[in-house]
Amino acid sequence: MTGRHTTAALRAQNRRLVFEALQHGGEVSQAEIARSTSLAPATVSNIVKELVAGGVVDTVAGAGRRGAVVRVARSAGIVAGVDFGHAHVRVCLADLGGTILGSELAPLDNDHDYRDGLKLAQSMLERLVEQLDTAVPLRSVGVGLPAPISADGIINSGSILPGWIGVDAQLAVSELFGVPARVDNDANLGALAEYAEGAGRGVRSMAYLKISSGIGAGLVLDGKIFRGGIGTAGELGHLTMDEDGPLCRCGSRGCLEAYAGGTSLTQQFSSFESGLTVREFVSRAVEGDLGARRLIEDAGRHLGRAAAALAQILGPELIVVGGDMAEAGELLLAGVRDGLRRHALEPIALRTEVARATLGDRSPAVGAVRAALEAVTI
Repeated sequence: MTGRHTTAALRAQNRRLVFEALQHGGEVSQAEIARSTSLAPATVSNIVKELVAGGVVDTVAGAGRRGAVVRVARSAGIVAGVDFGHAHVRVCLADLGGTILGSELAPLDNDHDYRDGLKLAQSMLERLVEQLDTAVPLRSVGVGLPAPISADGIINSGSILPGWIGVDAQLAVSELFGVPARVDNDANLGALAEYAEGAGRGVRSMAYLKISSGIGAGLVLDGKIFRGGIGTAGELGHLTMDEDGPLCRCGSRGCLEAYAGGTSLTQQFSSFESGLTVREFVSRAVEGDLGARRLIEDAGRHLGRAAAALAQILGPELIVVGGDMAEAGELLLAGVRDGLRRHALEPIALRTEVARATLGDRSPAVGAVRAALEAVTI
C-alpha cells in the first residue's frame, strides 16, 4: 500500500471514529470527541469542519459548556433496520444518530420467497418514510435473518429459511434498495442491540438467546460480535440434547429447538387448544394455564442445560433471553437459572447472570439499525 493510500485510509478511519462518537454521544463538544476517540484536537476540528461542509454534522450553541457543540444533522439521512422472523417482518426507521423514528410490523409466512419478503419490507419502509415531515435520503439498510449465514454471505440452510436458500442476501438487499447493506443472523443483531442499548450495557462478554419459533444465539466476546471462522457461530437451537429425541425441522433428532422452541411447544399444546401463535401460547401460560406453564418451565430447564455448556466454554458475564418466549418472564428464566445451576460448575453458575432482554422483541430490528449505521458511507 502506498503512502497516499495509507494516509487516505487513516483519514477515513478517523472520520468514522468521529462520526461514531457523535452517534453515541448525541450533542458533544469537540474536546469530548477528542477524549473519547484519542484523536488530536486539531484532527477532530478538521474532520468536524469537513462533516459540517458535507451536511453530515450540525453545530449548535453549547448548553452550559464553553463554545459550540456538534451533533449528527437531522437532514443527513436515514437508515432502515429489517428483522425477518419465522412468521413476521419488522421494519424500523432511524436517523443517523440512531434515534428510532418509526416502526412497522407485518405477518409473513416462513416459506416465503426472498423476493416477496424484501418487497414487503420495501413497501413498509416507504410508508414509514412518507410519515416523515421532511424528505431525507436513505443511506443504508441492515437486515436480520433467522438462519445461519456463511462467511461468504450465502444462506445455505433451506430447512430453516427455504425461500432464501443459495441467496447472496446482502447483494439482494443492496440491489433492491439501492444503498449499502449489511445482513446478519437475527440473534447476532439482537446481541448487538442488547449489548449496546439494553440489558448488556456495561459488560464485556455476553450471550443473547433468541427464543421464538426457533432458537438462536448471538455472542459478544470482548466487546465484539463473534461469528466464528465460517460465520455460523451461535446455532444453539440445533445442539443435540438427545440423539433419540423428537425429530427437528433441521432433519436431526433431539435438538434443543425440538424441546424448547416456540413452534414445538405450541404443537405440543395443540391437543388442548389448536391454532395458537407462540405469543398467544405464552399468554395462556402467563394467564395461568397449567399445561402451558409446565411446557414453558420444562423448556427453561432445557435452555439452562444448553446455557450451562455455553457458559463453561465461553464464560460470558451475562446471558440475555429475548424473543417471543421471553414474554413469559420469570416462568422461563427461573428454569434457565435452575438448569444453569444443575449443569455448570458452581463458580460459573454463580457468576453468570441471566436476564430478560430489555428491548423485548425489538432487539433484532434495533440491532439491524445499528448494522445499517455501520454501513453508512461518510
